[in-house]
Amino acid sequence: MSIRDTFFYINIRDYLALGNDNEAGEPMLDRVLSGFSCPKNPDVERFLKKSAVEFAKKNQSVTYLVFSVESKELLGYFTLALKPLTVRGEMVSNTMKRKLLRVSELDEKSDTYTMSAYLIAQLGKNYANGRNKKITGKELIELAWTVIEDAQYMLGGMVTFLEAENEEKLLSFYRDNRFSQFDTRQTLSAAEEPHELVQLLRLL
Repeated sequence: MSIRDTFFYINIRDYLALGNDNEAGEPMLDRVLSGFSCPKNPDVERFLKKSAVEFAKKNQSVTYLVFSVESKELLGYFTLALKPLTVRGEMVSNTMKRKLLRVSELDEKSDTYTMSAYLIAQLGKNYANGRNKKITGKELIELAWTVIEDAQYMLGGMVTFLEAENEEKLLSFYRDNRFSQFDTRQTLSAAEEPHELVQLLRLL
């Protein structure tokens, strides 16, 4: 059975395109988003409720809401974007370098490969009323991957990446889903304290 027989996703732009229509437009979207809860990761919930719509309007990223085919409940979401990406040659294998070279610009002096890449910017399950138990993280990534594959078919490209907290359980989950670490990046937390994000990529 295909994953699309169990779940379906809606691009939030489909709601926004209908304007202020109370039954299907932005007011409906607001009601749908209000039913999302992610106490395990408040940043995931905050992004969906506070930033996802604005980012979509500005073309910075696009968020997809994932529902159950059977119950029509909101089970989770993922957010995708196109971003420039630079990979240091010293961090990847020679095989990976050859593949990256097909879609990137090589700076031989710094041994870096720069390209446009698909970013999985957010990924989260809805914990409201136990709905998180109705979808796995693997299924959520698989759904995001179907959108990326569709985009790749139409536009080209080969690299997808994401950034994750440096927690072994989380990194193991992404490795199990065919992502490989290629670097780290320092960023500021909500408390303005620097912390490290691990960068992982997967080739289409």
